[in-house]
Amino acid sequence: MSRKTLVSSGRLRTLLPCVGGTLLLASSTAEAREFYFAPSSLEGDTLAQQDIDLSLFSRPDAQLPGSWVSRIILNTHSLPDESISYLSGPDGTLQPQLTVAQLRRWGVRVDEYPALAALPDNAPLPQSIGHYIPFATAAFTFSTLTLHLSLPQAALNETRAGEIDPSRWQDGVPVLFTDYAFSGSQNEDSAHQRDSSQYLNLRSGLNLGGWRLRNYSTWSETNDQHSWESLSSWIQHDVDALRAQFTAGQSSTRGDVFDSVQYTGVNLASDEEMLPYIQRGFAPVIRGIASSNAEVSVRQNGYIIYQQNVAPGAFEITDLNSTTNSGDLEISVKEADGTVHSWTQPYSSVAVMQRPGQIKYEVTAARFRADNNSQQNEPLFTQGSAIYGINNTLTAFGGLTASADYQAGNVGVGLVPGELGAFSFDVTWARATLDDNTRHTGQSYRVLWSGKIDATDTNFTLASYRYSTAGYYSFADANQRYDEDDWTFRYNKRNRVQASVSQTLLGSSLYLNGYQQDYWGTSQRERSVTAGINRTFGGVSAHLACTYTTSGDDDSDRMISLGFSVPLSRWLPNSWASYSMSNSRHGDTSQSLGLSGTLLDDQRLNYSLQQSHTNHDGTDNSSLYTSYRSEYANVNAGYYYGADDSSRVSYGISGAVVAHPEGVTLSQPLGDQFAIVSTGGASGVRFKNQRGIQTDWFGNAIIPSLTAYQQNTLRVDTTTLPEDVDTNATAVMVIPSRSAAVTARFDARIGYRVLVTLTRDNGRPVPFGAVASVEGQAQSGIVDDGGILYLAGIGEQAGVRVQWGADPAQRCRARLQIPAASASRSTAIRTLSARCQQETPHAD
Repeated sequence: MSRKTLVSSGRLRTLLPCVGGTLLLASSTAEAREFYFAPSSLEGDTLAQQDIDLSLFSRPDAQLPGSWVSRIILNTHSLPDESISYLSGPDGTLQPQLTVAQLRRWGVRVDEYPALAALPDNAPLPQSIGHYIPFATAAFTFSTLTLHLSLPQAALNETRAGEIDPSRWQDGVPVLFTDYAFSGSQNEDSAHQRDSSQYLNLRSGLNLGGWRLRNYSTWSETNDQHSWESLSSWIQHDVDALRAQFTAGQSSTRGDVFDSVQYTGVNLASDEEMLPYIQRGFAPVIRGIASSNAEVSVRQNGYIIYQQNVAPGAFEITDLNSTTNSGDLEISVKEADGTVHSWTQPYSSVAVMQRPGQIKYEVTAARFRADNNSQQNEPLFTQGSAIYGINNTLTAFGGLTASADYQAGNVGVGLVPGELGAFSFDVTWARATLDDNTRHTGQSYRVLWSGKIDATDTNFTLASYRYSTAGYYSFADANQRYDEDDWTFRYNKRNRVQASVSQTLLGSSLYLNGYQQDYWGTSQRERSVTAGINRTFGGVSAHLACTYTTSGDDDSDRMISLGFSVPLSRWLPNSWASYSMSNSRHGDTSQSLGLSGTLLDDQRLNYSLQQSHTNHDGTDNSSLYTSYRSEYANVNAGYYYGADDSSRVSYGISGAVVAHPEGVTLSQPLGDQFAIVSTGGASGVRFKNQRGIQTDWFGNAIIPSLTAYQQNTLRVDTTTLPEDVDTNATAVMVIPSRSAAVTARFDARIGYRVLVTLTRDNGRPVPFGAVASVEGQAQSGIVDDGGILYLAGIGEQAGVRVQWGADPAQRCRARLQIPAASASRSTAIRTLSARCQQETPHAD
């Protein structure tokens, strides 16, 4: 045969499959239909002689029964993923084993169908769902693991999007815990004089049923002088029927109508987070600049409510736990060289608005609590307020406050005029008898504005103006004791303006937080302003910030900072180089060059290196700061060294100790609601979107900061499972009530991963497609064409039942014995062989 002929023949052989594939594609496009693949096509000379029944796989959508974590679609709405058990139907398709409890949880009106309501809550329905609810269907798509439920609208509760039925709220399990945050520093100046400080913040609690007992305390020590403060202790319980919280003890009023005040007594207040379309409570973001490893302290009502060490550069505090819902925040930044920068940030509720037809209320009967280290009277008082939504644009509100020497009434309206956001206007009339027995009567007018101007993309988180007449005193001011040296007693408040504004302009983000307060009878005033601009271009971020504050006779404090941050991902993953320059009121200018970033697979380790230079004395200083998130706590440490031989060592740890029915667990800070995860003793199991969190030696972990009254889905990170751990249940959904500690259990199996070669009594391999199930475990597998079976989570001994047909001769049982020498300890999968013995039929 000529070379030319061979080439032509080769080209033809190459072309024929392409032409055949094109014709096949064209035919399938021209006539869409299902193609049948005969299982016998898999049977070679060996398999053709075996008695395996593969007819199941010849049916569309047919699969083996089992439990699958399924996405659930009810009509057109998505529900949280759940683990559902499925059995094979007559046509081989998987049929879900639904329960009455599941249907109730999904909002089905079970009680409207007597035959359905009479069934046990947690037992699978004996018949399909359509047998009990006409026109209802349930279909499972295995390829996407999606369960499609179709139910008549009349069979569903009339719930609004985002609403969770109160019957699904979980009060959790009994727990005793302490949530702590400790920080400290050791300073040495150029003269080798040393001083030290420590601060401990404790949020301790006991949950029993639906009752929550809490205590909030702080401890601080400076140069061997220490103090212990119990800020508040209270007990709380949900009142589901009223969508409210009952609180008894030391707490504070909400501050929606009147200014928030601290009290010791009882309080009943509505809880909007129990409702759909919730509007979360307002808490400010505190922004500032640190020139070195600095200590940031936040005070409210005289108490230190937050203290933390921060690295050099810009910082943001977004996890503030305030003691009241209004009351200005005093922020101070203590630098490593002892310099302190301070300012005041206003903190108050947003414009007063309520959804149509809903009422928000609060009733308090208590004794007034004075601010820490203040000279104030503490009279008994009662206070009540209500906010009612009249329609989509109008809200009415008002309230009363009464004590022996003080009476006040408030009335106001809220308005949504259109695209300008929400406004509210109110007037408070008050009559007060002060500590010097003088009587005063006056009014206070207040305007609040929150919203967004779409045309300019301007967000007003809060803008307010208050004007008070010469005779008006708030309840807190009226309780102040007479002190002729205290100018705030002699001069009552007159005008107050405050704003929290953010603006996007030409790709830049601008923000402004500020307030100004002046008084009757004096020219002295309080003023605080924090402003800044942030911009990112080409991966490089830049910021410019300024803070200014003055109070009474005190000198003003000012600081300006400019900085850049450049990503270094090309050379060092998750890292940035930065430059910043700051200038204080004394003309001191500091310049810093730094390197920061994150390390480890889930970025739980943060680091920052900084080199700085100050102009006024030409000193140079260096600093190092690092923080680490572990499953037991969050830790941080820093070191600062100045060219004048001054130094500062800072350290901190925050976390929690939780005693619960599964044992005692150390964790990261808890937040208000948290989950106790149990994996049945499997350690090292991690969870998605949870940095540093994994199960401990006992197989337990704490997942913090859940959302109350909402669905929270906890997911196992299967990509990081330890080699000896396997699980089918990878997601659990919980709905905690306020301050609850809920449990979540994952069925994790601890053991070997094995490849087992199964042979029958006649020496032939177990047929291809045979279904194997492990005794005592909810797992199964399919034998391949070589009689090999893969299993995970197997102990040193295990029994396996294998079936490949309905006849008793098509079943066998194998006993697995995994020898220690079957593979090296570093091998993830072990291999072994086992004899599968035919089971002896039992006589009926």
